[in-house]
Amino acid sequence: MRILLLVLALFGPLERLDWAVQRRVQGGRSPALEAPMHAASDLGRPPVVLSVLLGFAAFGGPAGVATARLAILTLVPTNLVVEGIKRGVGRTRPDGERKRANSSFPSSHAANAIAIAAVFSSRWRRLGPVFWLAALVVAGSRIYLNRHFLSDVLVGAAIGWLFAWLAAGWMDRVAAARTARES
Repeated sequence: MRILLLVLALFGPLERLDWAVQRRVQGGRSPALEAPMHAASDLGRPPVVLSVLLGFAAFGGPAGVATARLAILTLVPTNLVVEGIKRGVGRTRPDGERKRANSSFPSSHAANAIAIAAVFSSRWRRLGPVFWLAALVVAGSRIYLNRHFLSDVLVGAAIGWLFAWLAAGWMDRVAAARTARES
């Protein structure tokens, strides 16, 4: 019971921070940023992500297939966890939308963007900063477009990173076991 009370006590300051960031960002919106932020947000949509992965698998040779496989192994559990939490928490979005199945917490766009950045940057290390920058812009666009609070984005990002790390570790163990069997 004490742990529950402690967790609930932490939500007050976090919620105040969420609303302070939301007010600040919404107060600073600019017509010049609307189109780029919508475009960035669209990069996180499932059809776009799946099309990119299909392209890597089809045209990237064995490394492209392996990268697409790792991305799928990362994205499936990421999205299962994010969607389960969304339905369980049911947080109203900052713009007022109250659909429990599409609630604000956590951000699936942020989770997916960070997961993909982690996978792609492990494959193409030189392009890592580009992937991470793109992921941060996608995640930030969700706050800018008033669809998520800061905490939604941070928790979503943490979930995406966690499952990218877990999937990469699992793939490394499978490859090591295969190598050991073949020797």
